[in-house]
Amino acid sequence: MKKRVLSLFLAAVLLLGLCACGASPAPAPAPATEAPAVTEAPTPAAVEPAPAEESASVVFTDSCGREVELPAVISRIAPSGNVATMILAAIAPDLMCCTGARIEENQQPYLYEGLGDLPFTGQLYGGKSTLNLEELLATGAEIIIDLGDYKKSVAEDLTALQEQTGLPCIFLEADLSHMAAAFRTLGTLLDREERGEELATLVEETLTMAERNSAAVPEDERLSVLYSSGPDPLGTNAEGSSQAQVLGMVGAVNAVVVEDVTSKGGGNIINMEQLYNFDPDVVIVSEDGALEQVLTDAAWGQLRAVQEGRVYRVPTDPYCWLSAPPSMNMILGVWYLGNLLYPEVYDYDMAAKTQEIYKTLWQYEMSDEEAAAMLAAVPVA
Repeated sequence: MKKRVLSLFLAAVLLLGLCACGASPAPAPAPATEAPAVTEAPTPAAVEPAPAEESASVVFTDSCGREVELPAVISRIAPSGNVATMILAAIAPDLMCCTGARIEENQQPYLYEGLGDLPFTGQLYGGKSTLNLEELLATGAEIIIDLGDYKKSVAEDLTALQEQTGLPCIFLEADLSHMAAAFRTLGTLLDREERGEELATLVEETLTMAERNSAAVPEDERLSVLYSSGPDPLGTNAEGSSQAQVLGMVGAVNAVVVEDVTSKGGGNIINMEQLYNFDPDVVIVSEDGALEQVLTDAAWGQLRAVQEGRVYRVPTDPYCWLSAPPSMNMILGVWYLGNLLYPEVYDYDMAAKTQEIYKTLWQYEMSDEEAAAMLAAVPVA
């Protein structure tokens, strides 16, 4: 009896096992009903990390060896003064958020439209600093750029200014011998490489031309020149002054040689006795008042230059072509003065050259009539 019960039990277990093997798997439970999916941008956590973006800043070494951290992309520049304003207005006027020199009415037609409407924030250097830090910071400037001649104190000055403002401050040496390099550096720094190269090429062409042509002027034919750039024609730019450097570049001799030369406004004041001793071949002035005095004052009438009709007023729009400040405006001065003094050596059409340079420097399209009028007013005696 027990054996029969055990046999029946084993048979039942075997039958259940066979049924389980032959049955289809039970379907998975249906998912709960959901709202329709909404298409939207994935959150950052849901996507693969993007390639690392370019650094938001770069380290720049300026002309006095200071390493300064700058924005990788610069969009708002504050110039430190007059020279920086002039140079930046040529290469990147759209990035300027203020000016370091007032843009006068006579300058506005030639310069970038709207430049005269920018806040005037003053200059770091000069007879006295007029830099208005509060006004400058209110412009939203990202960087302060100083350009011009190297000064012994420039590194210390800009470091102090950087600490005062919290803005990066850099210096680029930009006298004529360094100006081509300065334009190329600015081109790279401000994403204006093509424009920087255009301006640098003009500088190099000018310096090469002047070096070649001045060497062709015989020593015994070099003219002595008195150059005055202020309202008083006795305020002269003597030999050694940065304001008079174009004279030597074109092969002229500075008639005024004094001790304790200054390059500041007004230059070295000489007296009439010195004037007669210098007795220049040519007199050049930059202001109408000085011109009138030279032409009408009997004392000046004793000079050979006046008697022979060699008195000239240099063009001054938008900047004096020879100086004040002595910067990229001297490019025009080199072409002008060489052609004025030695036309047989500096042999080119100065009117056409004026149009070309105004186009390159300031993107100004000068008409034939404008160029002729500007140059016709130069020889006045």
